[in-house]
Formats: sequence, structure tokens, C-alpha cells
Amino acid sequence: MFDVPSNELRKKSSDPPSAAEVGKEHHPKLEVVSEDGMPNLARQRLDLLFDDGTFEEIGASVVNRSTDFGLEGKKFPGDGVITGSGEVNGRVVFAYSQDRRVMGGSLGEAHARKITRLQDLSMQAKAPMVCINDSGGARIQEGIDSLGGYGEIFRRNVRMSGFAPQISMIMGPCAGGAVYSPALTDFVVMVRKQSYMFLTGPKVVKTVTFEEVDAETLGGADVHGRTTGIAHLVYNDDASAIRGVRRLLEYLPQNHLEHPPYVEATDPVERDLGELDKIIPESSKQVYDVKKVVDAVFDRNTFFEIQKNWAKNVVVGFARLGGIPVGIIANQPAMMAGVLDSNASRKAGRFIRTCNAFNVPIVSFVDVPGFLPGAAQEHSGIIAHGAKLMFAYCEAQVPKLAVIMRKAYGGAYIVMSSKHVGGDVNLAWPTAEVAVMGAAGAVEVLFRKEISEAEDQKEAAKEKLEEYESRFLNPYRAAERGYVDAVIQPSETRAKLFRHLKAHLGKQGEAWPKRNGNIPT
Repeated sequence: MFDVPSNELRKKSSDPPSAAEVGKEHHPKLEVVSEDGMPNLARQRLDLLFDDGTFEEIGASVVNRSTDFGLEGKKFPGDGVITGSGEVNGRVVFAYSQDRRVMGGSLGEAHARKITRLQDLSMQAKAPMVCINDSGGARIQEGIDSLGGYGEIFRRNVRMSGFAPQISMIMGPCAGGAVYSPALTDFVVMVRKQSYMFLTGPKVVKTVTFEEVDAETLGGADVHGRTTGIAHLVYNDDASAIRGVRRLLEYLPQNHLEHPPYVEATDPVERDLGELDKIIPESSKQVYDVKKVVDAVFDRNTFFEIQKNWAKNVVVGFARLGGIPVGIIANQPAMMAGVLDSNASRKAGRFIRTCNAFNVPIVSFVDVPGFLPGAAQEHSGIIAHGAKLMFAYCEAQVPKLAVIMRKAYGGAYIVMSSKHVGGDVNLAWPTAEVAVMGAAGAVEVLFRKEISEAEDQKEAAKEKLEEYESRFLNPYRAAERGYVDAVIQPSETRAKLFRHLKAHLGKQGEAWPKRNGNIPT
């Protein structure tokens, strides 16, 4: 949505060079060298992040104070981190960028104080914070002062959590205790073949466990984008990652007191969605791609997926509906039939809490046959992880709309934004199946004796299956009891959701007099 800033970035003689070129061979992202012959990536990244000419640096003259282990007489202006504020898409954002040219970007006392001061200013201004990490970790020469600096940063990460958006960009190494600051923020962005995160590096791993592993395999971008889910967004280069962050900020408010920014819609709310009337296959065993539903229902080209390569059986992300930002949670029938497992529950639950923290309405698309059975899931803690998802929906006080497209079975039906966990508006397509379980399992339980005593057991089973499907595998019984507000045609979904969304934008959450809820482990 946003282009990389042009070559006309500020070029005063006293300023370091701007990010004017992208994609050079020795560094795949940014390559305009500074006077000492090394690319000043820290400053170039900030040039790309902020609107042209808006960044104002603070603390540029701060120097390190340690005199141990050869540091006496050595002073590093800025102490390896650039801090300041500016505008992103016309809105105030605070950011720091670690400079690996200065002692490997290591964090010492002065370095940490610059970051914590920026965090304090960001909270006072009630504005988002972008953290660009590219560091060798704690500065060993400064000992306990480095460790204390990390602790002060972590404490402010926690204080700011849910107060104003925090985005961490991992643009190089991030190891040891340094990984906990990104882990405490709302979003983590990584770059392939360049950034990595781990608590203990390959050498320590080899010493302790005798495993031979490189940094990329241990904690690279794709590891955290596909296996752990720690990385919310993964890109191929710095410029793409920074453009992604600029776009992400479009969907988020400045702080928890504000609503996310509205954009005048050019996509008609009443446009034809006839293709959705045929998207559900005739057989309930056939799959379809829920992303096609999302792309059709929401404003064109506004869907911004989060954690797209992890726990693919559920899809989460931001989009706009009539210009209004919303968060989307959708079961994905094309992956594991859309079943909920431990990772999908964690992914959806965490995203719901992020939306709730920042006043982003939630729209859920339901096609879920249940929770994934099996010893592996039980032993991985599916009870607790499923409870996290339920906790998130129950806790969320933003408008919650849901559309049941096909299957909504058992406990998974309850969890997915049903009326019973606080859904504000629940719609269903005629193809919806709201039931305790699928027909085959239900018939086996309910009519086992009758089928076993029948002369033609196959014919008896078929009759009972058809009877059950006719009576229960539809949305009408749920609608009769008020659990479904309306049964609509798929082609009506966009218009109906928009009207209900507008009606509920003024929703006020109820404040409970307690310190905090206790989420499942």
C-alpha cells in the first residue's frame, strides 16, 4: 500500500545518508554507505519507516560511561542506538534502531537508558512504539548494568502492553535475554536469512546437548514464522518489512483510548457477492479456501494476514469493512478441515486479545468440526490452549460478529464467538450445521440399538442419518432459540455485517472490580 520513500529523503550535509537504494548484492536491503565506508543501516531503517522529513532524534550525544575492560577513554556518541519520534502515515510514532556498527549494537547502561526514556515518552504521548533490534546482546564489559538495563526495558514493555501498540522488528541478531523484549510486544517482524532469535546460540547448544545446528535453523525467521509462531510477519528484506510495519500501523489506533483510523471506502458495501452462494461444496467432506470468503466480504485489497504460515487451520488478520478496521478470525477448511488444535487456539486467542486491547471489532467466520482428538493433542495441553481461546472471546468487550458458514459442532461451536461466550451478532448461512456432533457419530450413539435390531442395518442406518441431518444439521433450530440472529444468503454477508458493525461501534465494555483475570497456562 505504501511505497518505499523516494531518493529525495533528507540529505543535509550533517545528516547520515538516507535509504536511497534497495536490493544491492552484498546487502539485500539497504546500501548507501556512510563516510567510514560502512552502511548506516540503523539510520536508513528509520528513514524508511518515517514519513519524509518528520523524524527527530533525541539523545544523539549520549555516550557510554563504563571504563572497564578497555573502555576507558573510548566514547561512542549515541552508544549504539538511535532514538526519536516522527510520523508514520501522518501519525506520531516513537522508534529506536540499534546500530551494529557500534560495539556490535550491544546494550550497555547508556544504551538502555536511551531506550527506557523513549519508552516513557511514548507512554506519556500515548503513541505506538517501534523497536528495531540488531544487536549482539548484553555488553559484557558493563556487566550487571547491562542486565539491569534489560530488566528496565522489560518492565516498561509490560506497562505499555495493551496501552499503546508495540511492534518489534528483528533485523539482525537477537539472542539471550534480549529476546524477551520482542516477546513482550504486540507484534514481531523478522527478515529471512538475516534475523534470528534464540536464548542460547549454536555454540552453547553444541556444548550442552552436542547438537550441530546453525543460527538460521535454530532461530531464523522461518522457524519462528512456521514452527513457533513467535514471528507474526516474515519478509525477504528490510524494505519489505518496514513497508509491512507501516501498513500494520494503519489498522491500529494510537492507544487503547482511541479507535483505529477510519478510511473513506471506495468499495461499495452493497456490491454483488453472488460467487459466495456457490462456495460451499455440496458434500460436507469437501474443502474450500476461507480466504476467498474473506477477500470477497471485506473491502478489496485490505486483508492483511497475521501469522500466515503458522497454525494454518485458522486464519487471522486485519481488514476493512466499509472503511472500518476489523480483526478477522476464520476457521480454514482447506487445512486439517478447519479443526481446532493447540496452536490454532493459541493463535486465535492471542489475536482476539490484541484486537480487544486496541478497540478493533472482531468478525469470526465459523466452519469447525471440533477440537482435534488424539493423545498428542491431549498431551500438548489442548484443554488449556482451547480454554485460552474461550477466555479471549469471553473477555473481549469490542463488537463481536460471527458468521456460521458450515460446520459448528460441539465445544468448538461454543468457543467460536457463539452467543454463549458473548457474541453480539451471530449470523448463519443456510448451509450451516449447528449441532453437538456430525451425523455419523450422532446416529451411532442415538440409534445404535434400533439399527442393530433392524433386518437391513445399512438401510436403517441410512434412514436415521437422513433423519438426523434433516432435524439437526441446519441453522434453524439454533435460530428458533435465539442463538442465531438471522439466516442469510452468503451473497448478503458483506452488507449485513456492515450494518451490524455500524450499529455496535458504540458498544461500551463493562469494567469489573478486580486486578486481572487468570488465563489458563
